[in-house]
Amino acid sequence: MARHKVVIVGGGFGGLSAAQALGGADVEVTLIDRRNHHLFQPLLYQVATASLSTSEIAWPIRHILRKRHDVTTLLARVTGVDVAGKTVLIADGAPVPYDSLIIATGARHAYFGHDDWEQFAPGLKTLEDATTIRRKLLLAFEAAEREPDPEQRGALLTFVIIGAGPTGVELAGAIVELARETLKGEFRCADPSSARVVLIEAANKVLGNFRPELSEYSLQALRDLGVEVILGEPVEAIDADGLVYGGKRLDAECIIWAAGVQASPAAKWLDVEPDKAGRVKVAPDLSVPAHPEIFVVGDTATIAKADGKPVPGVGDAAKQGGKHAAQVIRARLRGDTTPLPFRYKHAGDLATIGKRAAVIDFGWIRLKGWLAWWVWGIAHIYFLIDTKNRLAVALSWLWIYLSGQRSARLITQGDAETRPPINDVTES
Repeated sequence: MARHKVVIVGGGFGGLSAAQALGGADVEVTLIDRRNHHLFQPLLYQVATASLSTSEIAWPIRHILRKRHDVTTLLARVTGVDVAGKTVLIADGAPVPYDSLIIATGARHAYFGHDDWEQFAPGLKTLEDATTIRRKLLLAFEAAEREPDPEQRGALLTFVIIGAGPTGVELAGAIVELARETLKGEFRCADPSSARVVLIEAANKVLGNFRPELSEYSLQALRDLGVEVILGEPVEAIDADGLVYGGKRLDAECIIWAAGVQASPAAKWLDVEPDKAGRVKVAPDLSVPAHPEIFVVGDTATIAKADGKPVPGVGDAAKQGGKHAAQVIRARLRGDTTPLPFRYKHAGDLATIGKRAAVIDFGWIRLKGWLAWWVWGIAHIYFLIDTKNRLAVALSWLWIYLSGQRSARLITQGDAETRPPINDVTES
């Protein structure tokens, strides 16, 4: 008798958790991802700001699952799902058959109907995004060093982050410290400490999902660090030379988008109606209505918690979702068809502001300041994949904390002599 075939699309938090939770079950697992690595997204901004290297927050999927002989890993781009034929369609390859399908493809940044803004304001979801942003940041300082016009130099040293969620807040703090500590004394004409970091948020608070007292603390900590925080001012236009917000023009050649997300095209693959963010509306057990053999987890799915609010699009929710889908499949293989609704358990909200302050809300305890920063760091190190990376990240952070120096500052893409260099976001 043929073993039950489980296909998992996506090797992120949700997909990898599903694969791990299926260990020991009487199944054949095929994991498909368009990239060969699993990425620890919460630390992606540290690659973008030259604190960590790419290999410190990403690991080859094949290496992670090397001892799982029941798992086949395919590096491929999924183009669709043949629901009737129960196969996953991939580019440049034969369709992959499944008995159960878990879709955990995550999300990309969304520009609220202004996709043309992406060429001027890249988002941060992948390693490619992070290295592109790092290059833009570092080349901005290089361009300012050779720019004789003070006004143009000021635009080159103006860094704008759009969106004041955790990613935007963490980017803003890290860019300030990169400019004022790491690059101190390295330039002769441009003054990195004069860099202007602007954080723009359409809502009236930073870290909108946090409790008011933690949001207020974060706002003050950002301003104490030197970040210009602009609230209640939506962005109206972005071009190669800057942006317009609240009817005001700001010249800046380095703009980063951290404002919104859009789900993968999974709803289109399955021919189901998505929500406004493109997510699949799933049943209580995370399966697709009318297709109980298909599960959608993480940022690709939308489902409400017990209090009626949607499950947040965070890594821990994706992990729990992937594990739950695996549990449902295992139960069905045992002949147990009892409904098993997904119960999300919120672990807490965390965000850091520079290298000396953070805010943490675990529900039962709330922390802010220096102590919260240490708890934040320990928590993130704990969830890294292996001991080598935990030690490498811990040592990198300790060095940055003591010296202010960031070691991952190599400019390795494109031609640094091209003007204007920081607008070239094409991957080599």
